Amino acid sequence: MKTIFITRKLPEEAVSGLREMFEVDMWPSEDEVPPKEVLIEKAQTAHALWTNVADTVDRDVIKAGENLEVIANLAVGYNNIDIEAAKQRGIMVTNTPGVLTETTADLAFTLMLAAARQTGQAERFLREGKWTSWSPMGFTGMDIFGATLGIVGMGRIGEGVARRAAGFDMDVLYHNRTRKPEAESMFGFRYAELDDLLEQSDFVVILTPLTEETRGMIGERELGLMKKTAILVNAARGGIVDEEALYEALKNGDIWAAGLDVFEGEPIGSDHQLLTLPNVTALPHIGSASVKTRLAMMQLNAEDIEAVFSGRAPENRVV
Repeated sequence: MKTIFITRKLPEEAVSGLREMFEVDMWPSEDEVPPKEVLIEKAQTAHALWTNVADTVDRDVIKAGENLEVIANLAVGYNNIDIEAAKQRGIMVTNTPGVLTETTADLAFTLMLAAARQTGQAERFLREGKWTSWSPMGFTGMDIFGATLGIVGMGRIGEGVARRAAGFDMDVLYHNRTRKPEAESMFGFRYAELDDLLEQSDFVVILTPLTEETRGMIGERELGLMKKTAILVNAARGGIVDEEALYEALKNGDIWAAGLDVFEGEPIGSDHQLLTLPNVTALPHIGSASVKTRLAMMQLNAEDIEAVFSGRAPENRVV
């Protein structure tokens, strides 16, 4: 019987269908990451690994998978998997595109609002009992309505954010590897070179995939082009933004604030230098975290695993 190793404890409704047909071995914790030695051990007997973005599926793990047929990743991104090693071994890799578009766009817009209006800081102030009077300039932030929004990476999620921006009467610029004339005319946003976008935007939202081309693309020079009143939001991957340069820009007032759902190394500790800054709104990588969306992502993974085991092509194959 085919064996599946799932690297986190998932809701039973997400795995019950697979249990009826295959042997399912599931890590007992929802939060703890299986150590590398466990991944290697499980890969030795598994026909499928069901992983997520926090699991490092490197060449050692893949090499151990003598019977491995598919790695199903509970995410759109798959930077946590050694794709070349999987290719060389003829192991399919699948992901979960599409179903998390609107939920992640919601979160990106939430970060814009929260960072602009300092809602997290204001809530902590209230909970800590520090609210003793009304202050004319207390927690004054930046307006979103009528502002200029720059989106770096105009994929499905970027278009979702742009649609939401229309309700706030925002002027939307975008930078992408390829222009999208049809979407431009449909949604009313405009293409801009990256430098121009950074110089003109009140809000810059990062939504591009992490590739060798985009790694570190927002660094000291790029942050220096932004307005001192601008807000940077990253809801894509941490490695796209140089965190040291971002820290310095925020500390020195070169940009006004940042809203971050992702970091270069995850999870981060409470001592991370960005968390020491009052103008940072930070979340623990919850972009797709709605009940409906996470269950839909799990369903895509389960369907692709079942397809591979049944000799069919998976719908969401990466390689």
